[in-house]
Amino acid sequence: MMDAVLSTLQTIGVILLVIMFFNLMIFVHELGHFLAGKWRGAYIDRFQIWFGTPIWSKTINGVRWGIGWLPLGGFVSLPQLEDMQAVEGKADMPQNLKPLKAIDKVIIAAAGPLFSLLLAYVFAFIVWGVGKPVAEVQGTRIGYLPPESPAAEAGILPGDRILAIDGQPVIKWMGNMEGVRELVALSEGEKIHFTIARLQADGSEQTLEIASGFRVPPTAWWQRSALRQVGILPEQPAVVGTILPGSPAEKAGLQPGQKITAVNGTAVYTPYAVMTVAEKGEPLQLTLANADGTTTTTTIAPAIPTNWQGKTGAHPIMGFNWSSGPTEIEFEHPNPQAQVTQSLRWMKETLAKVCAPGSNIGMEHLSGPVGIGSYMYQMFQAGDGIGWRLVLWFAVVLNVNLAVLNILPLPVVDGGHVVLGIAEMLRGKPVSGKFLDWIMNGFVMLLLFFFVFVTFKDVGDLVGGDEAETLPEPVFSATQP
Repeated sequence: MMDAVLSTLQTIGVILLVIMFFNLMIFVHELGHFLAGKWRGAYIDRFQIWFGTPIWSKTINGVRWGIGWLPLGGFVSLPQLEDMQAVEGKADMPQNLKPLKAIDKVIIAAAGPLFSLLLAYVFAFIVWGVGKPVAEVQGTRIGYLPPESPAAEAGILPGDRILAIDGQPVIKWMGNMEGVRELVALSEGEKIHFTIARLQADGSEQTLEIASGFRVPPTAWWQRSALRQVGILPEQPAVVGTILPGSPAEKAGLQPGQKITAVNGTAVYTPYAVMTVAEKGEPLQLTLANADGTTTTTTIAPAIPTNWQGKTGAHPIMGFNWSSGPTEIEFEHPNPQAQVTQSLRWMKETLAKVCAPGSNIGMEHLSGPVGIGSYMYQMFQAGDGIGWRLVLWFAVVLNVNLAVLNILPLPVVDGGHVVLGIAEMLRGKPVSGKFLDWIMNGFVMLLLFFFVFVTFKDVGDLVGGDEAETLPEPVFSATQP
């Protein structure tokens, strides 16, 4: 009972931390508008975190501070800037309020994105000092691919080492949008072109160019569509871990720490390849590499555990856990400018893929507050000093994105106000009229639709689809053959 209470309190605490981070980023962005407005002598009606009718508000020095009920951002109500009643609600404007100069409008509008960028640098300096966990999977050798997968049909084999994808060199399986997994998912066109190195009998490597098709696995209608896959898994040592009592592995004499290098004379590069063969239930000859450097062979007959009999999804297994080996956490210390530059590059590449006609990346793959909050929640859950460091690094990426998206020359957002201010300076009078109102109101509705759409997909991904029945921990009977 106490464990459940502590777990619930921990979950609530993590959720509160996520909300705190969100609100901090919103507050700093809006603080930029607020301080610039004070500097330029603008009338400020409200400073509100989140939209909608306030669930809390208080007037301080003539400014209404509040928290809305709709968690989609925040705003500083500056009636002299533009009419934003469609988003912010009606403002209480004093009589004889003088209009702002065009340069003041530009400064106030640009201050929000500027403060978001400055906050990104603040987080980046912290990350530079405390370090960022290296979330990468090194190596590009293929460990396994099903015979019916697109990569296998194209002629790619287990043990092949990927050198480049669509002409872009690659040295890791996953990480920083530069790994094999990311380049496959972000590829364009009807074929994905692999440059691979294939090991020859004499120990040399032959370089081959292979064009592979891809598949997009089906998802439920309420979820985001899946990304491109070719069916390849990375190389991973197949090392025997804990052996279950009475299991085929115990009867075959397997020992923890032995590495399976071949099954029935065929080299294997990942535990998944071994498990796939074992599920057939036929006797296997395993080639084992021992800790002392010697090699042995043994025969094992996979079997269905006693407590799996008759259950859906039951299949023969060898009866041991895989050893993950010692895990050593590495930290890197990229300088602040490198972090901001990388965030800008990721954003540019993502937007380019969303707009590319030959890409499977679409608007649905962008995340809203729920999706971003879910990522941050998962990061906070990581232990060993990893979680909070990942969140700090993620905050750099988020604030750079917030700055760039808000400075785009689009209606309603800060960049649109900057454009209107510059246009006013060039024309000598404000840009106004019904047409502008229609554009503003139309874009408000478009933004609202987008937020609802991505939030629906965020929730759909959290809910997930139909899950297969989970089998219990396997148990073998002492009398089981």
